[in-house]
Amino acid sequence: MFAIFKKELRGYFLNPVGYVYTGIFLAASALICAMTTIQEASYDTSSYFQYMVFTFIILIPLLTMRAFSEERKTRTEQLLLTAPVSITGMVLGKYFAALALFVSTILVSCINFFPLVSYAIVEQSQSADKGVHIGPVGGQIVGCLIGIILIGAAFIALGLFISSLTENQLSAAVITVAAIAVMILVGAMNDYIGSEFVRVVLDWISVLSRYDKFAYGLFDFSALLYYISISGVFLFLTVRIYEKRRWG
Repeated sequence: MFAIFKKELRGYFLNPVGYVYTGIFLAASALICAMTTIQEASYDTSSYFQYMVFTFIILIPLLTMRAFSEERKTRTEQLLLTAPVSITGMVLGKYFAALALFVSTILVSCINFFPLVSYAIVEQSQSADKGVHIGPVGGQIVGCLIGIILIGAAFIALGLFISSLTENQLSAAVITVAAIAVMILVGAMNDYIGSEFVRVVLDWISVLSRYDKFAYGLFDFSALLYYISISGVFLFLTVRIYEKRRWG
């Protein structure tokens, strides 16, 4: 698995995909941070992270569209299937490579908060009441970071599953965009649905319905289990697809 992980992680930067993804992510995060915190002179970072989740509709497909579809298109899929590595190890190697790039980019984007912290230090030093907290809330930032990483991990697993279904990278990207958009936006439909059962179903599908506690700096174990379960289900389905191809 580690060999696949290293190969995939290196592969992101042997072609433009890794650079395009990283550039768009960092540019979008800087713009959103400027609009939601710096421009509004606010230390509340929850809006910033929530808007970042919406950028995943475009960013995650960039990260996952070539994972398996390129292997099928270039006919290197058989090499993977006959390699001395389990199907589970192959899928997890690709998954953790994409996840490592995703998490690394998120952590790098945290430099957006440096101006807020610097300004808060100045305000705190000038404030007469030293007991008043001035600046971004650390618990909120950590909670939001954990929340969007869990959401991104689930979306990456979904994107890999879709990539395993087709050899066309564009098709994989478009389908992943649609699937992620539904999982993010479906919660907004609850206000227009009269049926309680349908609202419950839509609320279960919506990934944002379990993100709220993280936005308040609270750790929610049920949400953690939910996001891990989504990741596990799509990774399992991807493994089953390749097991069928190996023996089919």
